[in-house]
Amino acid sequence: MSNAPSPPPRVVAGKRRFVIVSSKFNARYVQGLVDHATHEFLKKIPEADLACYQVPGAFEIPVIVQDMAANRRADAILAMGVILKGHTEHAENLGRSVTDALQHIALEHGVPVIHCVLSLDNEEQARERCLEESINRGREAARTAIEIANVMADLHAEA
Repeated sequence: MSNAPSPPPRVVAGKRRFVIVSSKFNARYVQGLVDHATHEFLKKIPEADLACYQVPGAFEIPVIVQDMAANRRADAILAMGVILKGHTEHAENLGRSVTDALQHIALEHGVPVIHCVLSLDNEEQARERCLEESINRGREAARTAIEIANVMADLHAEA
């Protein structure tokens, strides 16, 4: 990803439902992502229906995303977590597993899943991407969710 913030999406009239599934692990950083995403949703679509669910860690995120997608409970689902690399391959294995599962869920159910489970080298990167304003990935995830929900609504309106 670039360091440039994504441009704000156009806002389409109509009720939208977004679900955030976030990890409790590395809570300070994940909460920063959730807070920035929530603020962006409220700023761009004040009437949006927004639900948030917390799970113990990143590995558990796909289970809840799967349930939300299978039951068509959202126009877009945001998966949010922070995986910090350590001295073993655990972080890489976890990140790949979560990524693969989220992609599979989105394709299987046709519900946009916004991947904001960040695999980061250190806490400095976590602060920059989760807590600060300039390249906040939570805000970018919300913008992406709004944009893809608009695209999906346009596609379904044409059908």
